[in-house]
Amino acid sequence: MSRFIAKSAIRGANGVVAKADEMLKSALQKHGGEAPVAFVDKEGVGSTFFLPTIYAYTGHKIEKLSDMTPTLEYCKSLVPPVPGDNLWLPYLGETADAGVSTLFAEEMIKAIEFVEGKQPEKRNGFTFNGPISDVQTRSWGIQMVDGSMPGFAAVIGAAKSNEVAVKIVRELQSKGQLVFLSGSNNGRSIVDQLLEEGVELGYNTFTVPFGTDTESTVYALGYAARAAISFGGVTPGNFREILLYNKFRCFAFALCLGPMDDLKWATGAGAITYGFPAILDTVTPNILPTGITRYEHVVSMPFDDIPGKDDMERAQRLVQRCIEVRGIKIKIPSVPIPVAYGPAFEGEVVRRADLRVEFGGKNGVCFELLSMKDPDDVEDGKFTVVGPDVDSFEEGSKIPLAIVVDVAGRKLQKDFEPVLERQIHHFVNGAEGIQHVGQRDITWIRFSKGAAGKGFTLKHIGDILHTNLHNSFGAIVDKVQVTIYTEEAKVRELIEQAREVYRERDIRTAGMTDEAVDTYYSCTLCQSFAPNHVCVINPERTGLCGAYSWLDCRASYEINPTGPNQPVPKGKTIDPVKGVWEGVNSFVFDHSNRAVERFTIYSLMDSPMTTCGCCECVMIVVPEANGVMIVSRDDYSMTPCGMTFTTLMGTVGGGQQTPGMMGHSKRYTLSGKFIPVEGGLKRVVWLSKNIKEEFADEFKEVCERIGEPDLIDKIADGTNATTVDELLPFLEGKGHPALTMESMI
Repeated sequence: MSRFIAKSAIRGANGVVAKADEMLKSALQKHGGEAPVAFVDKEGVGSTFFLPTIYAYTGHKIEKLSDMTPTLEYCKSLVPPVPGDNLWLPYLGETADAGVSTLFAEEMIKAIEFVEGKQPEKRNGFTFNGPISDVQTRSWGIQMVDGSMPGFAAVIGAAKSNEVAVKIVRELQSKGQLVFLSGSNNGRSIVDQLLEEGVELGYNTFTVPFGTDTESTVYALGYAARAAISFGGVTPGNFREILLYNKFRCFAFALCLGPMDDLKWATGAGAITYGFPAILDTVTPNILPTGITRYEHVVSMPFDDIPGKDDMERAQRLVQRCIEVRGIKIKIPSVPIPVAYGPAFEGEVVRRADLRVEFGGKNGVCFELLSMKDPDDVEDGKFTVVGPDVDSFEEGSKIPLAIVVDVAGRKLQKDFEPVLERQIHHFVNGAEGIQHVGQRDITWIRFSKGAAGKGFTLKHIGDILHTNLHNSFGAIVDKVQVTIYTEEAKVRELIEQAREVYRERDIRTAGMTDEAVDTYYSCTLCQSFAPNHVCVINPERTGLCGAYSWLDCRASYEINPTGPNQPVPKGKTIDPVKGVWEGVNSFVFDHSNRAVERFTIYSLMDSPMTTCGCCECVMIVVPEANGVMIVSRDDYSMTPCGMTFTTLMGTVGGGQQTPGMMGHSKRYTLSGKFIPVEGGLKRVVWLSKNIKEEFADEFKEVCERIGEPDLIDKIADGTNATTVDELLPFLEGKGHPALTMESMI
């Protein structure tokens, strides 16, 4: 390997370990060894993985300053001396050791800065994100396992120009990459460049600014370490499995912009141990043989030497090379619209100050309806706008809108209509500068000034839907025709027709029962992160993530017969009460790496379903109350079991089968098959407030159906109980039925 890179990395490691040593001594003298240490993002949401890189590699929990001392001593023993000028290092071993010691030192430096109140970083009135919270890590789980977010890019330094910086980030976003930003060159960071160009940064745009120093890059490695523990089920301290998991399952790379220094090389060496290659836009030696990474380790692409007509094309090719070096497989439809397109824009918010026009929302009318038609009645690729288009309305106008999509196909079924219709939200949201919220007749769409200024019109919604329905559902969709209405009288007429269709669908879906079918469906999407997890989805229970119903899975199987949603024949009934079938057990055993032998559908206490890292809720027994509590992913508060959602997920996730604990979707709480063995909804003694509010009307119907019309009022939430000591008096005062039911234990 290159003597230059090895020497630089080892020299950088020695320097950063010495810096950490000096900072720790000063911090111990100033704050004492008992000073608590914790990582939190700028919103104050933290991590239960301590210092995650150190924890993943060693299993050592750093909770206070004095806990750093043994790790620092280990760093000193790990980092090799700087090699002489004539020393040739034929392998990466010592350089990799230097990289690991660098990551440990950087993580301790950041932790000390938190103790000193210097993190997250603030600069020119802008607050950087700092480390990623556990809540956010888990919320990205389903996107990482289903391929819509195939990997992440750690972008370090500053680009050649502001325009190049924006182009690089937009290209990464359009390819579905999560983008982490850190470092600087001569005091200038890519974050500065993006902010100057008005680029929105943050979780909702998948662009996370860590800080302007190189050390903050370690937050990206901490994110990867937590992924291996949370979703891969790897035990902290099993560093070999941590690294193998990231090499083969976490498709990440470093894009280094501008000149490299010793610390950047040392940090890069640490990233390479994870299997993450480095691509640089400057002249440096290459390390092309494979080994620690799947393909090349270090690739130099001097920016001005990249073939292209201009800097924008060179930036595009630079990003493409990154994708190739990491071996990322991307399926992004080529949508013929005048703005950038990709899943990275799905979380984009169009604010009032940047609003060109909007459809729906408060006091507005907007709906979308997809219907299956006879092939002779559909003209593929036909787009029609009935009424004025965007450019005919004043800035800030609220316009009535109807999006009517007609599809035809030999393999289409009526039950597939809501499945395809639900995709409109994701497809439209992929356009830069377009915000789409809700579905059916509560849709709310906003166009930004920037998108409209680039020529985006209602016609382009048709382009988006036509392209994506063909690309994503080509196995069942042969023709797509889109008609968009903006004439208020026509929209109001059509919305009543659409509501009747919605009602018919709900009746058809609501009438489905587990007993009415002889086949369930599997979902193994999360096996990328939880190798032993198998989700079995039945008509009365959606997938843990809430994104897949039985009908969705059936449609998915029709579309992709070899995909993650496979039919699971129930077979011979073993126990109808607990929901045990011979066929289900056999399927789960064969598809869980033969790790799960028995599986019940209807019980929490006896061999419940395994849990991945993407569930919407976690349910756990509260023995003192003879009931269960349910905490939502969106609930960040403490719960009566003494654990937050994140901590609970660390206990039950990763494909584990844990009697008394189980992940599930929010809607499962409304099901007639909600833990019936344990007594159903009557067993719920604590429920996150956001779930209560979201399904208030549905809960009212369920409670009346089970003969407990005021049950929801008897169930505590975070506003009246966050400990068992607070919970029990509340339940007793309300006369909760769980207190007099048969013991769960």
